[in-house]
Amino acid sequence: MTTTTQIQEAANADGAPIKLTLAYDDEVHSSSKYAAYLPVYDTTTKLPPTQPFEFEDRGHYGDSKKANLFQNNPNLKVTKLTPRVGTEISGLQLSQLTPSQKDDLALLIAERGVVVFRDQDFKDIGPDAQKAFGQHFGRLHVHPVGAHVKDHIEFHSIYLGKDNLYRLGRSSAKLTTTGYHSDVSYEHQPPGITLLTLLQIPETGGDTAWTSQAAAYDRLSEPVKKFLEGLRAEHSGFPQAENARRDGHFVRREPVKSYHPIVRVHPVTGQKVLFVNPGFTKSIVGLKAEESDAILKLLFTHISQSQDIQARVKWDDRTVAIWDNRVTAHTAISDYDTSDDGEGLRQGFRITTLAEVPVGVDGLRSEWD
Repeated sequence: MTTTTQIQEAANADGAPIKLTLAYDDEVHSSSKYAAYLPVYDTTTKLPPTQPFEFEDRGHYGDSKKANLFQNNPNLKVTKLTPRVGTEISGLQLSQLTPSQKDDLALLIAERGVVVFRDQDFKDIGPDAQKAFGQHFGRLHVHPVGAHVKDHIEFHSIYLGKDNLYRLGRSSAKLTTTGYHSDVSYEHQPPGITLLTLLQIPETGGDTAWTSQAAAYDRLSEPVKKFLEGLRAEHSGFPQAENARRDGHFVRREPVKSYHPIVRVHPVTGQKVLFVNPGFTKSIVGLKAEESDAILKLLFTHISQSQDIQARVKWDDRTVAIWDNRVTAHTAISDYDTSDDGEGLRQGFRITTLAEVPVGVDGLRSEWD
């Protein structure tokens, strides 16, 4: 799969010179209102390891009835996507939320896994306001290898079009493009809330699906629950970094591994959550290889194939989805033909916040080397 690239001289936020690789073709996007959000790679800046920090979950300050978020709004419509995961909201602008409303939203996201907002102006409020919104929920993550937005390295650029087929190429050797994961779960303090908004969408296709890791845990038998509650699993960023280097992409922060509790306890809701995912979880600590492989295969199949604990969201270009990586796994569904002008391209950006060091049952904490 080919990708159009150009090299551009630029400067970072401190005014220091950097080189950018542009992962798109200017001619394809000459009339695009959102060309500034297209994918680039800063091939100069190297980042140090992420340092430990104290995290305060804004969901602790949310009202259990969401009285601030849903106050006196005759235009508000709130609908559950499915019984176990997902809520859709219309008649409420994210760009106009007060701090107390955002705290209610943090709690709602923890409870429902993913909240989808329709008819939003969020993509037009500008990068500074977009980042400020994300920062209410936590420290913004900088992806160690992914494409970003020029001048805003905290924005993970999501793009698949005929001038950049890299995202599609990664799955071309598989029968399916779906790949459930929790964003960069290998981090020592992995993400809490992620926000994704699409700027341009294909005519049809390009949905995203979420699965409830809380419901996935609940469905397990009691003996299996008890067995898993005392175990940690290895989450590794090394394969992602190795693949990036193989494909000629820049690794701006060296990869890490973390050993997270397989059953995690959410710090706000107290719910027990299955915290493994097919994207980044590699093995179970303390088990023989055959044992680990068999159990992870069981859990990954459960996560990926249990449609009765999943929600699938169809996008439009005024939709924003916000989810809690601690209680969900998700996958893009790249089912559209980028070479077909009728189906088109898919462009957006993701803002991800880091959260606490995972804690499991009876205080079992994550570890790392």
